[in-house]
Amino acid sequence: MAEVFKVSVSAVVDELFAPVCFETAQIDEGTDPGSQVIQMVNNLLIKAVQEEASDIHIEPFQDKTQVRFRIDGILHQKFQLPKGILNPLVSRLKVMANLDITERRLPQDGRIELKLSNIDLDLRISTVPTIFGEKVVIRIFNKEQINYYTMENLDFSPENYRLVKSFLQKPHGLLLVTGPTGSGKSTTLYTALKSISSVEKNIVTVEDPVEYVLEGVNQTQINTKTGATFSTYLRSILRQDPDVIMIGEIRDLDTARIAVRAATTGHLVLSTMHTNDAPGALNRLIDMGVEPFMVVSSLLGVVAQRLVRRVCKHCRGGRQISDVRYTLPETADIQQFSDPPGCVKCSHTGYRGRIALHEVLKMTPFLQKLVLQQVSAAVLREASLKEGMIPMSRDGFNKAVQGLTTIQEVVRVCGEDNRLLKGLKAAVLRSKGGVLDGSSL
Repeated sequence: MAEVFKVSVSAVVDELFAPVCFETAQIDEGTDPGSQVIQMVNNLLIKAVQEEASDIHIEPFQDKTQVRFRIDGILHQKFQLPKGILNPLVSRLKVMANLDITERRLPQDGRIELKLSNIDLDLRISTVPTIFGEKVVIRIFNKEQINYYTMENLDFSPENYRLVKSFLQKPHGLLLVTGPTGSGKSTTLYTALKSISSVEKNIVTVEDPVEYVLEGVNQTQINTKTGATFSTYLRSILRQDPDVIMIGEIRDLDTARIAVRAATTGHLVLSTMHTNDAPGALNRLIDMGVEPFMVVSSLLGVVAQRLVRRVCKHCRGGRQISDVRYTLPETADIQQFSDPPGCVKCSHTGYRGRIALHEVLKMTPFLQKLVLQQVSAAVLREASLKEGMIPMSRDGFNKAVQGLTTIQEVVRVCGEDNRLLKGLKAAVLRSKGGVLDGSSL
Protein backbone atom coordinates (compact mmCIF):
# COMPACT_ATOMS: atom_id res chain seq x y z
CA MET A 1 0.00 0.00 0.00
CA ALA A 2 2.82 2.41 0.86
CA GLU A 3 4.38 1.99 -2.58
CA VAL A 4 1.04 2.52 -4.34
CA PHE A 5 0.43 5.67 -2.30
CA LYS A 6 3.90 7.01 -3.11
CA VAL A 7 3.39 6.47 -6.82
CA SER A 8 -0.02 8.16 -6.78
CA VAL A 9 1.39 11.19 -4.95
CA SER A 10 4.27 11.46 -7.40
CA ALA A 11 1.86 11.29 -10.32
CA VAL A 12 -0.29 14.06 -8.90
CA VAL A 13 2.73 16.25 -8.22
CA ASP A 14 4.10 15.71 -11.72
CA GLU A 15 0.83 16.17 -13.56
CA LEU A 16 -0.79 18.97 -11.60
CA PHE A 17 2.10 21.09 -10.46
CA ALA A 18 4.78 20.64 -13.10
CA PRO A 19 4.19 24.12 -14.64
CA VAL A 20 4.83 25.81 -11.27
CA CYS A 21 8.26 27.41 -10.81
CA PHE A 22 9.78 26.10 -7.58
CA GLU A 23 13.24 27.62 -7.83
CA THR A 24 12.27 30.82 -6.01
CA ALA A 25 10.25 29.13 -3.27
CA GLN A 26 11.67 29.64 0.19
CA ILE A 27 9.58 27.27 2.27
CA ASP A 28 11.63 25.06 4.57
CA GLU A 29 10.91 21.47 3.61
CA GLY A 30 12.64 20.11 6.71
CA THR A 31 13.55 16.46 7.00
CA ASP A 32 10.07 14.92 7.09
CA PRO A 33 10.23 11.47 5.48
CA GLY A 34 7.00 12.21 3.63
CA SER A 35 8.81 14.53 1.24
CA GLN A 36 6.29 13.91 -1.52
CA VAL A 37 3.49 15.35 0.63
CA ILE A 38 5.71 18.25 1.73
CA GLN A 39 6.42 19.01 -1.91
CA MET A 40 2.73 18.85 -2.75
CA VAL A 41 1.78 21.31 0.02
CA ASN A 42 4.55 23.69 -1.01
CA ASN A 43 3.52 23.52 -4.65
CA LEU A 44 -0.12 24.03 -3.76
CA LEU A 45 0.74 27.22 -1.88
CA ILE A 46 2.94 28.44 -4.72
CA LYS A 47 0.19 27.80 -7.24
CA ALA A 48 -2.36 29.68 -5.12
CA VAL A 49 -0.07 32.69 -4.72
CA GLN A 50 0.73 32.74 -8.43
CA GLU A 51 -2.98 32.81 -9.26
CA GLU A 52 -3.61 35.49 -6.61
CA ALA A 53 -6.07 33.32 -4.71
CA SER A 54 -7.41 34.63 -1.41
CA ASP A 55 -8.42 31.19 -0.10
CA ILE A 56 -7.64 27.52 -0.69
CA HIS A 57 -10.39 24.97 -0.01
CA ILE A 58 -9.33 21.34 0.49
CA GLU A 59 -12.55 19.31 0.55
CA PRO A 60 -12.97 15.58 1.23
CA PHE A 61 -15.61 13.57 -0.58
CA GLN A 62 -16.45 9.88 -0.70
CA ASP A 63 -14.01 8.93 -3.43
CA LYS A 64 -11.82 12.00 -3.98
CA THR A 65 -10.29 15.13 -2.47
CA GLN A 66 -11.22 18.35 -4.21
CA VAL A 67 -9.11 21.53 -4.21
CA ARG A 68 -10.66 24.88 -5.03
CA PHE A 69 -9.19 28.41 -5.13
CA ARG A 70 -11.17 31.55 -4.41
CA ILE A 71 -9.98 34.08 -6.96
CA ASP A 72 -11.51 37.57 -7.14
CA GLY A 73 -14.27 36.43 -4.81
CA ILE A 74 -15.34 33.41 -6.90
CA LEU A 75 -14.50 29.76 -6.15
CA HIS A 76 -12.83 27.84 -9.00
CA GLN A 77 -12.19 24.10 -8.99
CA LYS A 78 -8.50 23.44 -9.56
CA PHE A 79 -7.60 19.83 -8.79
CA GLN A 80 -9.08 16.48 -7.86
CA LEU A 81 -6.67 14.41 -5.78
CA PRO A 82 -6.82 10.74 -4.77
CA LYS A 83 -8.81 10.15 -1.60
CA GLY A 84 -5.79 8.66 0.18
CA ILE A 85 -3.84 11.91 -0.02
CA LEU A 86 -6.22 13.81 2.27
CA ASN A 87 -4.91 12.75 5.69
CA PRO A 88 -1.18 13.23 4.92
CA LEU A 89 -2.01 16.59 3.31
CA VAL A 90 -4.00 17.78 6.33
CA SER A 91 -1.37 16.48 8.75
CA ARG A 92 1.37 18.44 6.97
CA LEU A 93 -0.66 21.65 7.19
CA LYS A 94 -1.36 21.00 10.87
CA VAL A 95 2.35 20.56 11.55
CA MET A 96 3.09 23.86 9.82
CA ALA A 97 0.35 25.59 11.84
CA ASN A 98 1.32 23.98 15.17
CA LEU A 99 -2.01 22.18 15.45
CA ASP A 100 -2.73 18.78 17.00
CA ILE A 101 -2.35 16.26 14.17
CA THR A 102 -4.05 13.54 16.22
CA GLU A 103 -7.25 15.55 16.78
CA ARG A 104 -9.63 14.90 13.89
CA ARG A 105 -12.97 15.18 15.69
CA LEU A 106 -12.90 18.85 16.65
CA PRO A 107 -12.41 22.05 14.60
CA GLN A 108 -9.00 23.70 14.91
CA ASP A 109 -7.61 27.09 13.91
CA GLY A 110 -3.98 27.94 13.35
CA ARG A 111 -1.58 30.26 11.61
CA ILE A 112 1.44 29.84 9.34
CA GLU A 113 3.95 32.61 8.63
CA LEU A 114 6.33 32.03 5.74
CA LYS A 115 8.29 33.72 3.01
CA LEU A 116 7.50 32.58 -0.51
CA SER A 117 9.24 33.99 -3.58
CA ASN A 118 10.35 36.99 -1.49
CA ILE A 119 6.75 37.63 -0.42
CA ASP A 120 5.87 37.58 3.27
CA LEU A 121 2.68 35.57 3.72
CA ASP A 122 0.38 35.02 6.66
CA LEU A 123 -1.82 31.92 6.29
CA ARG A 124 -4.84 31.32 8.51
CA ILE A 125 -5.71 27.62 8.73
CA SER A 126 -9.17 26.34 9.66
CA THR A 127 -10.00 22.63 9.89
CA VAL A 128 -13.51 21.22 10.34
CA PRO A 129 -14.42 17.51 10.50
CA THR A 130 -16.92 16.31 7.87
CA ILE A 131 -18.44 12.89 7.24
CA PHE A 132 -15.64 12.09 4.76
CA GLY A 133 -12.70 13.62 6.63
CA GLU A 134 -11.34 16.99 7.61
CA LYS A 135 -12.03 19.98 5.40
CA VAL A 136 -9.32 22.64 5.40
CA VAL A 137 -9.62 26.28 4.37
CA ILE A 138 -6.48 28.39 4.06
CA ARG A 139 -6.91 32.18 4.01
CA ILE A 140 -3.91 33.86 2.34
CA PHE A 141 -2.72 37.28 3.47
CA ASN A 142 0.03 39.05 1.57
CA LYS A 143 1.64 41.15 4.31
CA GLU A 144 3.11 43.59 1.79
CA GLN A 145 -0.15 44.15 -0.07
CA ILE A 146 -1.25 46.98 2.21
CA ASN A 147 1.78 49.01 1.08
CA TYR A 148 0.28 49.30 -2.39
CA TYR A 149 -2.87 51.09 -1.22
CA THR A 150 -3.50 54.78 -0.68
CA MET A 151 -6.75 56.64 -0.09
CA GLU A 152 -6.52 57.74 -3.72
CA ASN A 153 -6.56 54.20 -5.16
CA LEU A 154 -9.29 52.66 -2.97
CA ASP A 155 -11.83 53.22 -5.79
CA PHE A 156 -13.79 55.99 -4.04
CA SER A 157 -15.78 58.26 -6.34
CA PRO A 158 -14.73 61.94 -6.08
CA GLU A 159 -17.78 62.73 -3.93
CA ASN A 160 -17.23 59.82 -1.56
CA TYR A 161 -13.49 60.46 -1.40
CA ARG A 162 -14.06 64.02 -0.21
CA LEU A 163 -16.48 62.83 2.46
CA VAL A 164 -14.17 60.14 3.82
CA LYS A 165 -11.19 62.50 3.85
CA SER A 166 -13.26 65.03 5.80
CA PHE A 167 -14.11 62.35 8.39
CA LEU A 168 -10.43 61.47 8.84
CA GLN A 169 -9.49 65.11 9.37
CA LYS A 170 -11.79 65.42 12.38
CA PRO A 171 -10.09 65.49 15.80
CA HIS A 172 -12.71 63.19 17.32
CA GLY A 173 -15.73 61.10 16.41
CA LEU A 174 -16.58 57.59 15.21
CA LEU A 175 -16.14 56.36 11.63
CA LEU A 176 -17.53 52.93 10.78
CA VAL A 177 -16.73 50.74 7.77
CA THR A 178 -19.37 48.09 7.12
CA GLY A 179 -19.81 45.12 4.82
CA PRO A 180 -19.74 41.33 4.79
CA THR A 181 -16.63 39.22 5.38
CA GLY A 182 -14.18 39.64 2.52
CA SER A 183 -15.48 43.03 1.38
CA GLY A 184 -12.20 44.87 1.97
CA LYS A 185 -13.09 46.55 5.27
CA SER A 186 -9.68 45.88 6.82
CA THR A 187 -7.88 47.24 3.77
CA THR A 188 -9.90 50.45 3.97
CA LEU A 189 -9.24 50.84 7.70
CA TYR A 190 -5.51 50.17 7.43
CA THR A 191 -5.17 52.56 4.49
CA ALA A 192 -7.08 55.23 6.40
CA LEU A 193 -4.72 54.82 9.35
CA LYS A 194 -1.70 55.10 7.06
CA SER A 195 -3.08 58.33 5.60
CA ILE A 196 -3.33 60.05 9.00
CA SER A 197 -0.30 58.51 10.70
CA SER A 198 2.31 61.04 11.83
CA VAL A 199 4.79 61.59 14.65
CA GLU A 200 2.32 64.02 16.23
CA LYS A 201 -0.35 61.35 16.70
CA ASN A 202 -0.50 58.36 19.01
CA ILE A 203 -2.41 55.72 17.03
CA VAL A 204 -3.37 52.51 18.82
CA THR A 205 -5.22 49.50 17.43
CA VAL A 206 -7.05 46.57 19.02
CA GLU A 207 -7.28 43.66 16.58
CA ASP A 208 -8.20 39.99 16.50
CA PRO A 209 -5.87 39.20 14.86
CA VAL A 210 -3.44 41.79 13.48
CA GLU A 211 -3.61 41.36 9.70
CA TYR A 212 -1.01 43.87 8.52
CA VAL A 213 1.83 45.62 10.33
CA LEU A 214 1.82 49.41 10.02
CA GLU A 215 4.91 51.48 10.70
CA GLY A 216 4.46 54.04 13.45
CA VAL A 217 1.22 52.47 14.74
CA ASN A 218 0.93 50.72 18.11
CA GLN A 219 -0.91 47.50 17.28
CA THR A 220 -2.28 45.15 19.94
CA GLN A 221 -3.64 41.68 19.34
CA ILE A 222 -6.24 40.13 21.61
CA ASN A 223 -5.01 37.07 23.45
CA THR A 224 -8.16 34.95 23.47
CA LYS A 225 -6.53 32.28 25.65
CA THR A 226 -6.63 34.70 28.59
CA GLY A 227 -10.34 35.34 28.14
CA ALA A 228 -9.71 38.97 27.21
CA THR A 229 -12.09 40.79 24.85
CA PHE A 230 -12.03 43.97 22.78
CA SER A 231 -13.53 45.88 25.69
CA THR A 232 -10.83 44.61 28.09
CA TYR A 233 -8.07 45.98 25.88
CA LEU A 234 -9.95 49.20 25.07
CA ARG A 235 -10.23 50.18 28.71
CA SER A 236 -6.45 49.90 29.04
CA ILE A 237 -5.76 51.68 25.76
CA LEU A 238 -7.80 54.69 26.86
CA ARG A 239 -5.18 55.16 29.58
CA GLN A 240 -2.42 55.17 26.93
CA ASP A 241 -3.10 58.77 25.82
CA PRO A 242 -4.32 57.82 22.31
CA ASP A 243 -5.26 60.31 19.60
CA VAL A 244 -6.65 57.70 17.21
CA ILE A 245 -8.06 54.28 18.11
CA MET A 246 -8.79 51.52 15.60
CA ILE A 247 -11.01 48.68 16.79
CA GLY A 248 -10.95 45.63 14.55
CA GLU A 249 -14.68 45.02 14.94
CA ILE A 250 -17.53 46.15 17.18
CA ARG A 251 -19.04 42.82 18.20
CA ASP A 252 -20.90 43.50 21.43
CA LEU A 253 -22.58 46.19 23.50
CA ASP A 254 -19.64 46.69 25.86
CA THR A 255 -17.24 47.38 22.99
CA ALA A 256 -19.78 49.62 21.25
CA ARG A 257 -20.32 51.74 24.36
CA ILE A 258 -16.60 52.19 24.96
CA ALA A 259 -16.12 53.13 21.29
CA VAL A 260 -18.81 55.82 21.26
CA ARG A 261 -17.68 57.13 24.65
CA ALA A 262 -14.11 57.43 23.39
CA ALA A 263 -15.35 59.19 20.26
CA THR A 264 -17.13 61.81 22.37
CA THR A 265 -14.18 62.43 24.68
CA GLY A 266 -11.59 63.65 22.21
CA HIS A 267 -10.55 60.55 20.27
CA LEU A 268 -10.95 59.65 16.62
CA VAL A 269 -12.24 56.07 16.56
CA LEU A 270 -12.33 53.80 13.50
CA SER A 271 -13.98 50.39 13.44
CA THR A 272 -15.99 47.89 11.41
CA MET A 273 -19.41 46.27 11.63
CA HIS A 274 -21.36 43.74 9.60
CA THR A 275 -24.39 45.48 8.08
CA ASN A 276 -25.95 45.35 4.63
CA ASP A 277 -25.77 49.09 4.00
CA ALA A 278 -24.51 52.31 5.56
CA PRO A 279 -27.73 53.42 7.32
CA GLY A 280 -28.05 49.93 8.79
CA ALA A 281 -25.05 50.63 11.04
CA LEU A 282 -27.05 53.24 12.95
CA ASN A 283 -29.87 50.81 13.62
CA ARG A 284 -27.38 48.09 14.56
CA LEU A 285 -25.77 50.26 17.23
CA ILE A 286 -29.16 51.06 18.74
CA ASP A 287 -30.27 47.41 18.52
CA MET A 288 -27.10 46.48 20.43
CA GLY A 289 -28.21 48.76 23.23
CA VAL A 290 -26.25 51.95 22.59
CA GLU A 291 -28.35 54.96 23.60
CA PRO A 292 -29.55 56.95 20.55
CA PHE A 293 -28.16 60.21 21.95
CA MET A 294 -24.71 58.59 22.16
CA VAL A 295 -24.94 57.48 18.52
CA VAL A 296 -25.93 61.00 17.48
CA SER A 297 -23.18 62.70 19.46
CA SER A 298 -20.37 60.36 18.35
CA LEU A 299 -20.93 59.15 14.79
CA LEU A 300 -19.25 61.05 11.96
CA GLY A 301 -20.24 58.74 9.15
CA VAL A 302 -20.44 55.23 7.76
CA VAL A 303 -18.71 53.69 4.74
CA ALA A 304 -20.44 50.58 3.37
CA GLN A 305 -18.62 48.60 0.70
CA ARG A 306 -18.58 45.50 -1.47
CA LEU A 307 -16.03 44.10 -3.91
CA VAL A 308 -16.82 43.31 -7.55
CA ARG A 309 -14.57 41.81 -10.19
CA ARG A 310 -12.58 44.23 -12.33
CA VAL A 311 -12.80 43.94 -16.09
CA CYS A 312 -9.64 42.38 -17.53
CA LYS A 313 -7.56 45.14 -19.10
CA HIS A 314 -6.19 42.71 -21.71
CA CYS A 315 -9.53 41.74 -23.25
CA ARG A 316 -11.83 44.54 -22.18
CA GLY A 317 -14.31 45.62 -24.78
CA GLY A 318 -17.77 47.07 -25.14
CA ARG A 319 -21.07 45.69 -26.30
CA GLN A 320 -23.49 48.03 -28.01
CA ILE A 321 -26.78 48.17 -26.14
CA SER A 322 -29.14 49.89 -28.52
CA ASP A 323 -32.29 49.73 -26.41
CA VAL A 324 -30.88 50.91 -23.07
CA ARG A 325 -32.01 54.45 -23.74
CA TYR A 326 -35.58 53.21 -24.17
CA THR A 327 -35.39 51.16 -20.99
CA LEU A 328 -34.52 53.94 -18.57
CA PRO A 329 -34.16 57.70 -18.93
CA GLU A 330 -31.03 57.65 -16.73
CA THR A 331 -29.11 55.83 -19.48
CA ALA A 332 -30.01 58.02 -22.45
CA ASP A 333 -26.42 59.10 -23.16
CA ILE A 334 -24.78 55.71 -22.70
CA GLN A 335 -23.70 53.86 -25.81
CA GLN A 336 -22.17 50.67 -24.46
CA PHE A 337 -21.03 48.77 -21.39
CA SER A 338 -18.04 46.49 -20.89
CA ASP A 339 -18.57 42.88 -21.89
CA PRO A 340 -15.13 41.19 -21.80
CA PRO A 341 -14.86 37.94 -23.79
CA GLY A 342 -12.04 36.49 -21.67
CA CYS A 343 -8.43 35.67 -22.51
CA VAL A 344 -5.43 33.71 -21.26
CA LYS A 345 -4.42 36.51 -18.88
CA CYS A 346 -7.72 36.27 -16.97
CA SER A 347 -8.19 32.49 -17.32
CA HIS A 348 -10.98 33.24 -19.82
CA THR A 349 -13.23 34.78 -17.15
CA GLY A 350 -13.16 38.33 -18.50
CA TYR A 351 -12.11 39.63 -15.09
CA ARG A 352 -8.83 40.15 -13.27
CA GLY A 353 -8.62 41.78 -9.86
CA ARG A 354 -11.38 43.54 -7.96
CA ILE A 355 -12.63 47.04 -7.27
CA ALA A 356 -14.75 48.39 -4.43
CA LEU A 357 -18.27 49.78 -4.57
CA HIS A 358 -19.19 52.21 -1.80
CA GLU A 359 -21.96 54.16 -0.23
CA VAL A 360 -20.94 56.82 2.27
CA LEU A 361 -23.35 58.22 4.83
CA LYS A 362 -22.62 61.54 6.53
CA MET A 363 -24.47 62.30 9.72
CA THR A 364 -26.59 65.42 9.25
CA PRO A 365 -28.91 67.27 11.67
CA PHE A 366 -31.92 65.70 9.94
CA LEU A 367 -30.53 62.16 10.28
CA GLN A 368 -29.61 62.85 13.90
CA LYS A 369 -33.21 63.84 14.57
CA LEU A 370 -34.48 60.59 13.02
CA VAL A 371 -32.02 58.50 15.04
CA LEU A 372 -33.29 60.09 18.24
CA GLN A 373 -36.82 59.18 17.13
CA GLN A 374 -35.63 55.59 16.53
CA VAL A 375 -37.25 55.32 13.12
CA SER A 376 -37.14 52.10 11.09
CA ALA A 377 -34.22 51.09 8.89
CA ALA A 378 -36.28 51.73 5.74
CA VAL A 379 -37.15 55.28 6.81
CA LEU A 380 -33.55 55.97 7.75
CA ARG A 381 -32.27 54.73 4.38
CA GLU A 382 -34.78 56.83 2.45
CA ALA A 383 -33.79 59.88 4.47
CA SER A 384 -30.08 59.19 3.87
CA LEU A 385 -30.66 59.16 0.13
CA LYS A 386 -32.53 62.45 0.34
CA GLU A 387 -29.63 63.88 2.33
CA GLY A 388 -27.28 63.12 -0.56
CA MET A 389 -25.97 59.60 0.05
CA ILE A 390 -25.09 57.91 -3.25
CA PRO A 391 -26.41 54.32 -3.09
CA MET A 392 -23.97 51.51 -3.72
CA SER A 393 -25.92 50.39 -6.79
CA ARG A 394 -25.47 53.85 -8.35
CA ASP A 395 -21.76 53.80 -7.53
CA GLY A 396 -21.57 50.41 -9.24
CA PHE A 397 -23.51 51.66 -12.23
CA ASN A 398 -21.12 54.60 -12.59
CA LYS A 399 -18.12 52.27 -12.50
CA ALA A 400 -19.72 50.00 -15.10
CA VAL A 401 -20.17 53.05 -17.33
CA GLN A 402 -16.45 53.80 -16.88
CA GLY A 403 -15.64 50.27 -18.03
CA LEU A 404 -14.14 49.23 -14.69
CA THR A 405 -16.63 46.42 -14.09
CA THR A 406 -19.81 45.05 -15.66
CA ILE A 407 -23.49 45.50 -14.94
CA GLN A 408 -23.74 41.76 -14.32
CA GLU A 409 -21.16 42.05 -11.53
CA VAL A 410 -22.94 44.99 -9.93
CA VAL A 411 -26.24 43.11 -9.98
CA ARG A 412 -24.54 40.02 -8.52
CA VAL A 413 -23.22 41.97 -5.56
CA CYS A 414 -25.92 44.61 -5.01
CA GLY A 415 -28.93 42.46 -5.83
CA GLU A 416 -31.78 43.18 -8.22
CA ASP A 417 -34.07 45.20 -6.00
CA ASN A 418 -32.87 48.40 -7.64
CA ARG A 419 -34.92 49.63 -10.60
CA LEU A 420 -31.94 51.01 -12.50
CA LEU A 421 -29.92 47.80 -12.29
CA LYS A 422 -32.88 45.59 -13.17
CA GLY A 423 -33.49 47.60 -16.31
CA LEU A 424 -29.85 47.56 -17.31
CA LYS A 425 -29.51 43.82 -16.77
CA ALA A 426 -32.56 43.31 -18.95
CA ALA A 427 -31.02 45.44 -21.68
CA VAL A 428 -27.77 43.48 -21.55
CA LEU A 429 -29.68 40.22 -21.92
CA ARG A 430 -31.59 41.54 -24.92
CA SER A 431 -28.40 42.72 -26.57
CA LYS A 432 -27.08 39.15 -26.30
CA GLY A 433 -30.27 37.62 -27.60
CA GLY A 434 -31.27 36.39 -24.15
CA VAL A 435 -34.83 35.56 -23.21
CA LEU A 436 -36.41 38.08 -20.87
CA ASP A 437 -39.72 38.26 -19.11
CA GLY A 438 -40.92 41.81 -19.68
CA SER A 439 -42.58 41.90 -16.29
CA SER A 440 -39.18 42.13 -14.62
CA LEU A 441 -38.58 45.65 -15.88
